[in-house]
Amino acid sequence: MNVTNEREMGLMLRERRRDLGLTQAELAEQIGASRYWVIEMEKGKSTAEVGLMLRALRVLGLVIDIRAVSGS
Repeated sequence: MNVTNEREMGLMLRERRRDLGLTQAELAEQIGASRYWVIEMEKGKSTAEVGLMLRALRVLGLVIDIRAVSGS
């Protein structure tokens, strides 16, 4: 899946969390964040801290693959 904005990232993470059977509270506990942070991240709020986002990706078994876009 190509993610081009915060909302798409949040939706992808929410879908993966649900696929794994994790509640927002369980994910929050595993990454050292509040449930409120998980809620905001899943809404695509741009204030989500990168460090917590990377921990969430790791817990959810996801990776980021960064590639240059042609013409950039």
